[in-house]
Amino acid sequence: MRIDVRDQDGTRHGRVEIDEAARPLRIRPPLADRDAFLDWDGAIDDAGNLRSCVVCGHSRVYRSRSLPQVTPFVVLLALGLATIALLGFATSPAFLALLGVVLVVDIGVLLLARTRLVCYRCGSVYERLGIARYHRPWDPAIAERDTPADAPDPPEGTS
Repeated sequence: MRIDVRDQDGTRHGRVEIDEAARPLRIRPPLADRDAFLDWDGAIDDAGNLRSCVVCGHSRVYRSRSLPQVTPFVVLLALGLATIALLGFATSPAFLALLGVVLVVDIGVLLLARTRLVCYRCGSVYERLGIARYHRPWDPAIAERDTPADAPDPPEGTS
């Protein structure tokens, strides 16, 4: 499991790789000046999936997809090429083949998107772990109720 550790006010303390089967009680994030204590009590469900945040102990996390950084460029390229094709400016077989290649790359980018869990309260991000079906995408009503008033906005890519 990989955790992007944040504290209660949303300050990022670095990324840590841990073995969730070992369940360490204490970690040292690279950007932190002190150890972070992990709360594993009730954080793992019967199937071995993460149920709640082990960094701050909050019971609510949401599912998010992490798209590769090239995604906006591929989408804009596909949109531009499709617009050119629809307007009839390019109808050659080579152009249509290029449009097909961009479509395949676009679908490939979507298949490479990784699913991760994010804590509503502290914003810690959990990757490379099994995610249960009961985790839902980000919900503004839950976020408003569960996050402190001075907490930062949700991280980018919370779709």
